Amino acid sequence: MISFRAMAIGIAAASTCLMPLGALAQQLDAPIELRQEANTGGQESQKRVEEIANATDGLIGQFRLTNKKIESLQIFNRQLVEVIKSQDEELASLQNQIDSVEEVGRAVTPLMLRMIESLDSFVGLDMPFLAEERKARVDQLRVLMRRADVADAERYRRILEAYQVENDYGRTIEAYPGTLQKDGVDVPVDFLRVGRIALMYQTRDESEVGAWNKETKAFEPVSGYENWMSEGLRVAKKQSAPQLIRVPLPRPESAQGGAN
Repeated sequence: MISFRAMAIGIAAASTCLMPLGALAQQLDAPIELRQEANTGGQESQKRVEEIANATDGLIGQFRLTNKKIESLQIFNRQLVEVIKSQDEELASLQNQIDSVEEVGRAVTPLMLRMIESLDSFVGLDMPFLAEERKARVDQLRVLMRRADVADAERYRRILEAYQVENDYGRTIEAYPGTLQKDGVDVPVDFLRVGRIALMYQTRDESEVGAWNKETKAFEPVSGYENWMSEGLRVAKKQSAPQLIRVPLPRPESAQGGAN
C-alpha cells in the first residue's frame, strides 16, 4: 500500500509539472536579477578598489618624490651653511684688512709729507734746470695731499713718480730754451743739461757759452767749449748721432788744495 506522504509528494510533483511556463519564468527572474545586481555591485566595488589602489600608488609616488626633494634641500642647506660660514670668515678678513689699511694710512701720511719736503729741498739744492717745472711738480703734490677724493695709494704713486722723474734727470741729456738774467736783462739762451754733471747755456747769437758753477751757485761764462756746446745741443735735440762731448767740470778738491 502506498503511503499518504508519498502520494502527497507525487501530487505536488505532478502539480508542478502541470504549472504553466510563464509562472515558472517569473519565479526564476527574481534570482537572476539578484545575481545580476550582485555582479554589477561587484564590478563597481572592484572599480572602486582599483581607483583607491591607483590613488594610493600616486600618493606613494608623491611621498617618495617629496622625500627626495627634502633630502636635496637638506644637502643644499648644509652646503649653504658652509658657504655662509666661508663668507663670514672672508668678511672678517676683509674687515681686518680695512682696519690695517686705515692704520697704514695714518702711518704713511707723515711719511709722504716728509718725502714731499725732501723732494722740495733736493730741487732747491740741485742745479737750476727746469726750475719752474720741477717746483710746480712739488706744489702739485702738496695740493694732492689736501684733496679728500684721492686715495693714499694714488698719492704715494704720484710721489714715487715724481722721484722717478728726478732720478731720470741724472742719466739723460736734454736741451731746452730759456732766459738768463745778465745785468738786469733777460737774455734768451739755449740750455744743455748733461745728466747732473753739467748745466750749460749758449746765447741765441752764439756769442757766449757758460756753465753752472756749483761752488758759486751761479752761471759763469766759459771759453773753449763753443763747438762742444753746439754739438751737444744737436745731440740733445736728436739732430745728430750720440757721441762723446766735452763739458766743463770743477777741479778736484785735492788739486785745488795742491795749487794753494
